[in-house]
Amino acid sequence: TCVTGALIITLAWRSVCTPSLHRSTDISKMRCVIALLAVASLVSVVTAEPEPLWDRVRNAARNVWEFPGEVRRGTGAMIKAYKDMREANYIGADKYFHSRGNYDAAKHGAGGRFAATVISNARELTDTLRGKGGSDSARDQEANRWGRNGGDPNRYRPRGLPEKY
Repeated sequence: TCVTGALIITLAWRSVCTPSLHRSTDISKMRCVIALLAVASLVSVVTAEPEPLWDRVRNAARNVWEFPGEVRRGTGAMIKAYKDMREANYIGADKYFHSRGNYDAAKHGAGGRFAATVISNARELTDTLRGKGGSDSARDQEANRWGRNGGDPNRYRPRGLPEKY
């Protein structure tokens, strides 16, 4: 089934993503991405566990359709946690806010988890490039993963942090 799926995706790539003289490059790229997402979803639907085919098709289409909204809401959750961390300005609360931001973002589905992963990795990369400690970055990433995987952010909550957070 994996070979069949790869073949279907390859054929879709060639038929939809081949550049054409009458299409603008941006529209071609957008059509290509949408087509590949649709084909990949369809392939995963057809090769998935036994379930009525129509239900699998409907659920895959819903997931593709809802992903951008989940990314947006997950990004909002990460921004809120960052703003709360800046507002609290509380020594030792960094890991708590990392964990909480990822936890809240992941509650918004696969798109929220994706947003949390991208934002967390980008943040740690910028910290590393600015010369902040690698061990601190590793501890931040541990807190990020903990929250993103559904762990209780209060594990990292420092004593005395106001209840507001």
